[in-house]
Amino acid sequence: MIIDHLDILRELISFKSITPKGIDALEYIESLLKKQNFECEIKSFGTGKEKTHNLYARFSRARPNICFAGHVDVVPPGNLDKWSYDPFTMHKIEDTIYGRGIVDMKGALAAALAASLNFIEVKKSNNKKFKGSISFLLTSDEEGTGKYGTCKMLEYINNKYLSNDQPIDFCILGEPTSEQKVGDIVKIGRRGSINFDLVINGYQGHVAYSDKTTNPINIMVKTLHHLQNIKLDKGTTFFQSSNLEVTSIDTNNQTRNIIPDKCSAKFNIRFNDLFDEKKLVDLIRQEIIKYHNNFTLDHHCSSKAFNQKHNNKFQEFINIIKKTTNIETIINNLGGTSDARFIYKYAPVIEFGLKNAKAHKTNECCNIYDLQMLYKVYYSYLAEYL
Repeated sequence: MIIDHLDILRELISFKSITPKGIDALEYIESLLKKQNFECEIKSFGTGKEKTHNLYARFSRARPNICFAGHVDVVPPGNLDKWSYDPFTMHKIEDTIYGRGIVDMKGALAAALAASLNFIEVKKSNNKKFKGSISFLLTSDEEGTGKYGTCKMLEYINNKYLSNDQPIDFCILGEPTSEQKVGDIVKIGRRGSINFDLVINGYQGHVAYSDKTTNPINIMVKTLHHLQNIKLDKGTTFFQSSNLEVTSIDTNNQTRNIIPDKCSAKFNIRFNDLFDEKKLVDLIRQEIIKYHNNFTLDHHCSSKAFNQKHNNKFQEFINIIKKTTNIETIINNLGGTSDARFIYKYAPVIEFGLKNAKAHKTNECCNIYDLQMLYKVYYSYLAEYL
């Protein structure tokens, strides 16, 4: 029986799988896959509020192993009064579908599941030999820290399966990569992300006697203005230029007549493969010293920039996109981070999904045509190479 990807999507949207919740969605997917004889294993890592559920499922053990990766978790819907519809009930209004997580990334997941199950069913119905295998690697904590999600699951399945004779030969991650049309952009790399906490120390005093104080706010403003105007680089072939954004400035000052003794700020740099963590930290520290030398600077690098070599596997998938959508597809590693930063260490991974404009927004939605096109690309790829 042919499965409609919209039926799967309706079920996925109904699960309130706000990070790191997602066991109910994963168990639903497990039940679908087991009907087509997928071997499935749900594995949990972490404890308490950080407990994260993950699923690895595989049909056949032959090669090549084509793996669909992704996540069932979503960001919170925010103010429900601003939603036109219940965010956890799929609504179809003319040619548009609404629901939390449709774009990021339950829509792509539904398309991948339907494409895989229907492809297997058609093969069986026509008594045709099945080449290779299909697998799913899913987590419930991509929108959170990712600490106990895909990275832990990859370690686990590598020790149990992948390090022997069942590696992942090619991975498709359904993150929303498209911009104007589905298929116009794919990613084979991601920018790195590093967070900074800067504290400028001053000298407290009365605002009426500012000459006897050192106002850390003035120094902070000048410093941040300078940092934001530094041209870190010009970008590379597949990456936009590295970018610094200030996200917070605070003094915890509850009065209007005291110049505070310190001012803190938070900022983030999304960087391309021209930089690494040490190079950026050294650069930022040197620039701050130009304005003040009494400060503290802490940082945390949550992900490194990476870029995979553009090889035949990637080009084959891009060719399928072009053939199916009849539009030109380019590689552009713009945007934020994703679980591809873990996957590429184990297998070549290409990211391809819906248009990203509505991701995480109130009234998150996508066009039905876009979903159908995504389904066709996934199915066509399986038909071509399995």
